[in-house]
Amino acid sequence: MSVPKFDALKVMRDLSQNFPSRARSLTRVAVKQEMRKEIEKNQKHLGETMGIQPGDGELFINGLHIDLDVHNPFSILDILRGEAKVLEGLHNLGIKGEHQAKLLRLPVNTVDDSYALDIRHPAIMWMNDIENDQVYRSWPASVQELLRATFPGVIRQIRRNFFNLVLFLDPLQEETVELVKLAELFYKHKIPLRIGFVFVVNTKDEIDGFSDAGVGFYRLLNYIADEYDLSQAVMSIDSIYNKVDVGETLSADTISAYMKKKYPKANQERILGSDSEYDYKRKDGALFYRKSGLGALPLALFNGVPLNPDEMDPEELETIILQRIMDTTAAFQRAVFTGQLTESSDVVDHLMEQANVVPRMNPLILNTDRKYLDLTGTPVVDDWEDTTMFSYLESKDKTAVISKRMKYFTNGDGDGVTAVTMWVVADFEKVSGRKLLLNALKHVKSSPGLRVGVIDNPSGKPSEDNTVLYRAVWASLLTQKKKAAAEFAQKLLKEESSLLLQQGTKMKDLGMQGMDLDAFEKKFNTLEVDFIRSQQMFCRDVLKLRPGQQAVISNGRILCPFEEQEEFTMEDFHLLERITLSGSAEKVKAKVKQMGMKPKQASDLVMKVDALLSAVPKGEVRRDVSFKNTQSVLQLSPRENEVFYDVVAILDPLTREAQKISSLLIVLSQVVNVKLQVFMNCRAKLSELPLKSFYRFVLEPDVAFLANDTVSPGPVARFTELPESPLLTLNMITPESWMVQAEHSLHDLDNIHLQEVNGVVAAEFELEHLLLEGHCFDLSTGQPPRGLQFTLGMSQEPLMYDTIVMANLVSILARFFCTVLGSSNMILGVQFGMRL
Repeated sequence: MSVPKFDALKVMRDLSQNFPSRARSLTRVAVKQEMRKEIEKNQKHLGETMGIQPGDGELFINGLHIDLDVHNPFSILDILRGEAKVLEGLHNLGIKGEHQAKLLRLPVNTVDDSYALDIRHPAIMWMNDIENDQVYRSWPASVQELLRATFPGVIRQIRRNFFNLVLFLDPLQEETVELVKLAELFYKHKIPLRIGFVFVVNTKDEIDGFSDAGVGFYRLLNYIADEYDLSQAVMSIDSIYNKVDVGETLSADTISAYMKKKYPKANQERILGSDSEYDYKRKDGALFYRKSGLGALPLALFNGVPLNPDEMDPEELETIILQRIMDTTAAFQRAVFTGQLTESSDVVDHLMEQANVVPRMNPLILNTDRKYLDLTGTPVVDDWEDTTMFSYLESKDKTAVISKRMKYFTNGDGDGVTAVTMWVVADFEKVSGRKLLLNALKHVKSSPGLRVGVIDNPSGKPSEDNTVLYRAVWASLLTQKKKAAAEFAQKLLKEESSLLLQQGTKMKDLGMQGMDLDAFEKKFNTLEVDFIRSQQMFCRDVLKLRPGQQAVISNGRILCPFEEQEEFTMEDFHLLERITLSGSAEKVKAKVKQMGMKPKQASDLVMKVDALLSAVPKGEVRRDVSFKNTQSVLQLSPRENEVFYDVVAILDPLTREAQKISSLLIVLSQVVNVKLQVFMNCRAKLSELPLKSFYRFVLEPDVAFLANDTVSPGPVARFTELPESPLLTLNMITPESWMVQAEHSLHDLDNIHLQEVNGVVAAEFELEHLLLEGHCFDLSTGQPPRGLQFTLGMSQEPLMYDTIVMANLVSILARFFCTVLGSSNMILGVQFGMRL
């Protein structure tokens, strides 16, 4: 700590790697009391917050923990490459210093691959209620029962609605018969499963239950529920379907026959006829099903999570549901253990308040394979009227121009910072395009944290004739207040307005009260179509859309292309906004607001940063490592106005970790621009010599060349100024799977006595074999394959066949001859140690 900063790392490397020779001189170095106190305070803080004890060695790059027992220089290089894209992107967006570090460490929620639908809906008819039905009154009700020890595979019978199965059924489908009977089987065997039905029947107003068995079935259930009780109505479902054989469908005759036998005094015309008084809520199930966005019937939700179509086979569904119950039990046990689920908690509310619960299912929105725009471009010019110039721009520069020139619809005339920015892409001369934008604008009215931009993608070559509506919308955005522009655009997008324009009505005549009609008409009449050509070019080159295709972009995330008949509803826009906010948008907005920018620039920055962070593959959580740094921390500043990596090392200089990390840090500081902090995590007392070996970590920052401009044969570990009297041993520290042996040496490397050696002890090591251990199995069946063949290669011959391993209880033990790989392709990181 007393030497110049640029020499400090070299001194630390020398002390740690040559400690046996330096130990005597170190005993004469006095330690300042201030440094000792600061180290103790930092160690206490690190122990309480991160579990790091005195003497431990840790390395962090941009808050990511680098475990040196797992990572090697090559995997660290991969991490640096991944971080470079984010760092460069933030730097290009003008975010530097502490703001960059704060945004980089924001917790970005991972994409969930099992979204659930909220099942607290009145359209669901529940067959049973585990918590309140008398049949379950003998079961214990405490959630602590989940933690009670039991035999493996036993389903706990607890009087709580932990497990919920909802079946969406069309009463007239063949599959409905078997699914209803399976639900009855679960109920009769007292499986702790709450079962509900959503019947999707004909929604026509005038419909006769004698001609439509589904409608008649629903009206009969309402009759039984009114005249008797709901539980009897639900139980009647089983009785009715027991009259239907497997492979057949429910018929009106079956319903009539059931009524005659079970309720002989009931007036069937009054119950099933077109004027039935028991027709209420018939449309609720179909409406819930339509708004949910679920696929083809029949469907099942387990705790709100949809089952795949291939899991709906009645023969397999019983096993699948029981397995889901067993798998979900572990999650509930964890919630009880951590205190998230208590005796006073409503279990269903607890389930429906999880982050993966959504109001609607849309595979396009909930898809885990997501594409994002690169919004970090900074073009020299932002002229989209010059289509020739625009065509020469790179993709990210085209995106930057579109972003800079975009105008937005918002909720009201306020200038607040918005967390979500959506771009609607369509041909607005088509009905589907107008409907898409109209749904977006309707959603904006109820969402103050959203703004919507519009991009035209005409089906043909842009001209004044096929861009009339879009030019009117754009002219309103340029000349009117936000509220007036949104109201005018909604009116313009309605079909009656399109008909009026086709009949010859002038655009000015469609204006609304509160608009500056003169400014609007002037702008509309003078708007050229060149910028629309640039927008179409953006759709083709960046979004990869054909002319006329539609897309929605939310904070840089691309949702496209839409199918011709696919409708993106208001509920879909609501779901998309919610999913975007649940990622990092809300957190980014909070950080950007602290920068004191104007609302328009701040909203643009939120969109760009959210797109950048969301596109990064999700890894481990970044840690914010902080400590007092006046006395006990070595600090090296990065080069100004350049992208830099924030590197924090915590180490005891007299440990094996320090021997390795010191060399690594020196190379890192030479290869990339780093802001480096090294905290001396020294142990207070030592009972024995901490290091008894000389050590070299062979890692070069660049390829080395000889004096004749040829490539150096390779890095070399050199040990100098070694004591001559002790008996030394030379060995190489390699990964466990490497089989390395000394190939050439004139001396016994296990017994080196330098007093008896004339000259230099030299040794060449060779990597002879790689050992591969593990297990293999067939992905489709889970069984061990009949055989396994490894394909190795090098640049000259990419496909070379090596060891064939036959199936032996899915275990692999293969030894590769490294000569197959070719020395030109072998890159090895090696460590040398010499022990006394």
